[in-house]
Amino acid sequence: MKGGLPRFIVVTLGFLPVTFAIWYFAGPLVTWPVRILCDAVSGAAFADIVRAVEQHGSVVTFVTALRPGSVQGPGAGAITVDVNVLLYSYGMPMFAALTLAAREPGWWRTLAVGIVALLPVVAFGVMADCLKNVTFSAGPLVASQTGFSLAQRQVIAFSYQFGALILPTVAPAATWVLSHRRFLERMRAA
Repeated sequence: MKGGLPRFIVVTLGFLPVTFAIWYFAGPLVTWPVRILCDAVSGAAFADIVRAVEQHGSVVTFVTALRPGSVQGPGAGAITVDVNVLLYSYGMPMFAALTLAAREPGWWRTLAVGIVALLPVVAFGVMADCLKNVTFSAGPLVASQTGFSLAQRQVIAFSYQFGALILPTVAPAATWVLSHRRFLERMRAA
């Protein structure tokens, strides 16, 4: 492999501005399947809390059944939680830059499969952010309406930290390593 690791690093760095620009402007397109996944999870696991999941550009809005403070009844407004999907999907352009820099045959298929594989990771972070907001950020009167136990609140806090700090960077790298094992073997042998 001519140039080896230094060449690969330089080429990857060259692709990063391009892949990040494409990712940023394609944000609403990336958000659409994430919204669908969040809607499915909300309907299956949190139907008593989340009434609807909407998309506005790169932002997913969770319309909840929760009411602000102690105001209840049909005239009371529902709490909504906005989550910017770009905060949890920035690993996608990193994965794309690494895939393009590897210059493997069938790169487009590897890129598509990798991006699709990362969608549940992004949805996990978005859902954890929503749950963190209604459990911790919205205040005790709203949090009490969720009915979460202490153990559930601890799982939500851990999930948020894991989904915000670990998964957005580790999942794309792990996906790339798994999808480019032959490339890495050739790189190591060179």
